[in-house]
Amino acid sequence: MTESMGYEDKPWLRKYESDVQPTVDYETECLPAFLDRSAAQFPDQMALLFQGYKVNYRQLQEMVNRLAKALQSMGIGQGDSVAILLPNVIPCVVAYYAILKIGARVVMNNPLYSDRELAHQFNDSGSKLLITLDLLAKRMVDLRPQTNIKTIIYTSIGDYLPFPKNLLFPLVGKKKGLAADVAPAPDLLKWKDVLAQNAPTPAAVSLSFDDIAMLQYTGGTTGVSKGVMLTHGNLSKQVQGIRAWFPRFKKGEEIMLGALPFFHVFGLSVAMNFAIYMGWGDILVPKPQPEPLLETIGKFRPTFAPLVPTMYIGMLNHPKIEQTDLTCIKGCFSGSAPLPLEVIRDFEGKTGAVIVEGFGMTESSPVTHINPFGGERKVGSIGIPISDTEARIVDLNEGAKEMPIGESGELVVRGPQVMQGYWQRPDATDETLVNGWLHTGDIAKMDEDGYFYIVDRKKDMIISGGYNVYPRDIEEVLFEHPQIAEATAIGVPHPSRGEQVKVFAVIKEGETASAEEIIEFCKGKLATYKLPTEIEFISELPKTNVGKVLKKDLRADELAKRGQD
Repeated sequence: MTESMGYEDKPWLRKYESDVQPTVDYETECLPAFLDRSAAQFPDQMALLFQGYKVNYRQLQEMVNRLAKALQSMGIGQGDSVAILLPNVIPCVVAYYAILKIGARVVMNNPLYSDRELAHQFNDSGSKLLITLDLLAKRMVDLRPQTNIKTIIYTSIGDYLPFPKNLLFPLVGKKKGLAADVAPAPDLLKWKDVLAQNAPTPAAVSLSFDDIAMLQYTGGTTGVSKGVMLTHGNLSKQVQGIRAWFPRFKKGEEIMLGALPFFHVFGLSVAMNFAIYMGWGDILVPKPQPEPLLETIGKFRPTFAPLVPTMYIGMLNHPKIEQTDLTCIKGCFSGSAPLPLEVIRDFEGKTGAVIVEGFGMTESSPVTHINPFGGERKVGSIGIPISDTEARIVDLNEGAKEMPIGESGELVVRGPQVMQGYWQRPDATDETLVNGWLHTGDIAKMDEDGYFYIVDRKKDMIISGGYNVYPRDIEEVLFEHPQIAEATAIGVPHPSRGEQVKVFAVIKEGETASAEEIIEFCKGKLATYKLPTEIEFISELPKTNVGKVLKKDLRADELAKRGQD
């Protein structure tokens, strides 16, 4: 492939399903308009379901309009930043769409972050108002003087529960750590009071595809998180592009499993915004642990399930999977981290569901690649670029020369979902966005059909004795070991080879294994220079909220132990 070739010449186009087009005829509508349309088309249809409490599309639209009016009355206007610090609860969805509707910028935050991490994101984004949970309210009131936040609105898990849970919650919520008393403080407001005191009549605001819709902070797996500027055009074209990729799923006819955290861009675009664009019901799961996931699927029967590898692995290893009917699910979508081949085989074997693996980044809203749902699906591949999206493999040194088919290099992508840049970080933007191409930092290869395969993260590559060693090669072998539940590999210093391979392994409950046995297991499956030299057994791997292993933390700990920090 060369730069001069037309998009229609890209090899992956031959693998598109017959009803998926290379380009999409995009509507120039922003996300709030899609909610209004779904409310007009499906007013009485369930939009959100939380612990059995249902909100239909008409009610959701009214709640969004009430909060939008309230924010305007508090002086929040176009270009202002508003922070959301919530799990997957009904107010999270309402707040997101209300902020967008008035032309303000959404700043999504992970409730598991420390005060230091949150203060960085609040201050970097210039957030003026925060919407959070009662469980976090005291911390946020204490943190507020270190930020530009003036007003805090807090909600509670108990705000939206069905009968009789709503009656029992005041009695048991605090005992179970699901609610907290909130002491009065200036400009600290209750969510339900704010909605009740404002009419659903916000002033109309004109939105442009070029306006920044949100500052989505990177996960911090490789350093200080940066604010990714995603425009209304990025977000709108992303959901329209996902819809174009799954043409057999119809508007108003499916139920989404909303288990991916909405504060992460994968959950945001696929599990929340796509559902609202399609007029689907969305089952909100605030704690996507194996047992509640299985219970939710068994009870509420979702038909579309975007998940991440840790969720598949967790359910597979949970005894209740044998008693749970998963046949309601028509489509599974996996992303955020590589899905081991053994996990794909085991999950599909137990459920009959088909998993299409895809790929994306915070910087690309996030989806750029997906395996064809009804076409040729190559297990282990992230699939092919979606409509209007181009991808290339370039050399690791200069990032300019295209690599031949089948050879590894850095994956670069270009498309309508790619960010405007990093907020107030022009140098970082220039490093990552080169002539419109997003440099992903992932090492990948492309086969002759245009299917892409992630080999590893560029930063995670181990150089041992002059050889490039990709941790994923080792991890795939380790997942085949019958006693290993999870494992990851990193490079640690070696006096003569530069680096050697160290493995961190989590052993399945009730099983035992030795380091020598595991190394022996890898022999014959890996080249000698790839063999692990050290095995450390740990109870769990450190991860981000969406299951990416925090290898940088493991490396930092190792260097500190060896006196090389």
